[in-house]
Amino acid sequence: MRVYVPATVAMLRTLVADGEFHPVSRTAFAVTPTLRESYSSGDDEELAEVAMNEAARASLRLVAAGIEDEQDGAADGGTIDGGAVYRRAVIAADVDDPTLRPDLDDSVVRLKEPLRMDQVASVHVDLEAAEGDVAKAVAVVDAADMGDHDAEFVLGDAEDHILAWYATQELPFLLEFL
Repeated sequence: MRVYVPATVAMLRTLVADGEFHPVSRTAFAVTPTLRESYSSGDDEELAEVAMNEAARASLRLVAAGIEDEQDGAADGGTIDGGAVYRRAVIAADVDDPTLRPDLDDSVVRLKEPLRMDQVASVHVDLEAAEGDVAKAVAVVDAADMGDHDAEFVLGDAEDHILAWYATQELPFLLEFL
C-alpha cells in the first residue's frame, strides 16, 4: 500500500544516514477504505492527494515540535546552523499491510516497522519560497484545528504551496543544499 509519512528535514537526514527511520508513533496516511467512503467522488489520484495533504499538515506539527525541542535545548531540533528549517516534508512509500486507524482519522494508518529507504518511492518537500508561510503556519496549526478562522487563513497560505517531488536518489543532494 502506498503511504504518506509526515517528516521533517532532520528526519530525512536520518533516513539517508541510517537507511531507515522511525516515524513518530509510526503514523502515516493512505487511501484507506474509510477515506474512499467519506468522498462521494474522486479517483485514486485525487484521494492520494487528500492523504498526502493530511501528511503535509502533520509535518507542520512535527516542525513545530522540533522548534519547541530546540527552544528547550534538545540536541536535535531539526535545525541547520542554529536556524529552524521551515519546510514540510512527506515521504511516499510502499509498505506491506499497515494497520488501518479509522478511529484516529479517515486516512490514518500505523506502520508495523520502521520505514526503510528501499520502501521509499519519492520524497516531497516545500521549496524555499514556502518557508515564510510555513513558519507562520507552524505557530497557528493548533489554533486552526480548534476552529480559529484567522489561523485557518494563515494555515491555508502554507498549504497553498505545492510540495516539490524528488526521486530517492536525489534526496542526498537536496539535503546537501538545504
